[in-house]
Amino acid sequence: MIDDEHAISYKLLEPGAPVVTSEGAPGGTVVRVLENRAEHIFDGLDVETPHGPRFVDAPEVARITNLKVELAIDADALAALPERDPKGAPEYRAAKGRRFGRMWRRR
Repeated sequence: MIDDEHAISYKLLEPGAPVVTSEGAPGGTVVRVLENRAEHIFDGLDVETPHGPRFVDAPEVARITNLKVELAIDADALAALPERDPKGAPEYRAAKGRRFGRMWRRR
């Protein structure tokens, strides 16, 4: 079997992606991808967990792949995270049409 898992940018991460803890246990699913628009950096994730919605800050995300999000924290730490702040960072939404337009633009 060929392993087709590879790292991706947070900008390609879709809601519904599975989240696993540092032990490899299921941790929930991605609800929203958040970014700091002023600095164009990944800010964190809103994750639906068995303990309710949680905000996972960027430093707690170890790796984002095309198959899942791997956290740098265990299940107990995930459960102890705060619920998301509705006034938190803006959600990232890829403008898919513009991305391809930039690729083919003449210079």
